[in-house]
Amino acid sequence: MPQKTVDLQLRAALAAVPAYKPGKPPAEVPGLEPYKLSSNEHFLPPLPEVIEALTDIPNPAQYPDATAGALIGELANYLQVPADHVTVGAGGAEVLMALAHITLEAGTEVIYPWPSFELYPQASAVNAAEQKPIALTPEFKHDLPAMAQAISERTRLILLCSPNNPTGPSISNDEFEAFMAQVPSDVLIVLDEAYWEFNTDSTAVDGLAATKKYDNLVLVRTFSKAHALAGFRIGYAVGNPQVISTLRKALVPFGVTQPSQNAAIASLRNVDQVLDRAQSIATARDEFAEALRAQGWYVPEAQANFVWLPLRDLSAAFEEACLAQSLAVRNLIDGVRISVGPPEGMQRVLKVAADFRHQHYRS
Repeated sequence: MPQKTVDLQLRAALAAVPAYKPGKPPAEVPGLEPYKLSSNEHFLPPLPEVIEALTDIPNPAQYPDATAGALIGELANYLQVPADHVTVGAGGAEVLMALAHITLEAGTEVIYPWPSFELYPQASAVNAAEQKPIALTPEFKHDLPAMAQAISERTRLILLCSPNNPTGPSISNDEFEAFMAQVPSDVLIVLDEAYWEFNTDSTAVDGLAATKKYDNLVLVRTFSKAHALAGFRIGYAVGNPQVISTLRKALVPFGVTQPSQNAAIASLRNVDQVLDRAQSIATARDEFAEALRAQGWYVPEAQANFVWLPLRDLSAAFEEACLAQSLAVRNLIDGVRISVGPPEGMQRVLKVAADFRHQHYRS
């Protein structure tokens, strides 16, 4: 049926809001096991203790605990911070969107690295803020000096991502400290550490420690990645209690379901296993990155559960080559992000990459 035109008075800012595009599923190819390596999901299931916790199903007719008191208590104990320094939301994405809501409006500015997490421009545009995306360095790292130079009297929010999604490098502590020395105290800095558990860079900034030093810093983390709970939509923020209290006003009431809260609690109580699994994925990531480099590819420093191939104009062709082999990778125009998956899937990607390089890069 043809779509009917509806004449409604909607916010003008929405015309500039980009739609979020999730990772594609793998194509079905006869004789091949499909592998989805496009969404940075954990390829292993949640811990058995988490599955066991989910067998105690709360009454779905009742609302979840709106305060998430038990979960916030567990988080506060794990992070060694007071409970009023922590809040939770329906994934790190909701927390990030809420942080944009409490800072941005027409006439204000937001600064973020680019390319980085696709939600940043969406969260900025929906609040009618002027966006200042700052290009990454040639090593695909944050250009923090350029970001600091972009700050003006209208800047309300600066978004940082360490390790950076989709390119991989983390922000060093020295870089971060030099940057923070240039940021006015009334500008909110958000440090997105969705992938921190996979980070093996000893020089990387410790976002949790930094929140104890800077009142204008909010740390955002998630249970979606290392905890293997992406489908349960639960993330959290850590920061100054005044900011956290304001942030709660912008979060959806009852947004974190009771099964999600229970699963997160069970995962936190077995966090050593979570971290061990994250380190095994980091090892597989490093081996995969080195194998790609051995083929001749340039692969930036990888500190999350993915690697980045800066293919530029060949990104779509590489994605199609992977789809033909029942592999879903993430084409982000400037390059392709490949999530770490089962060993068999990674070996198939390496075969595709070798064939692709032979086809497109022959001297």
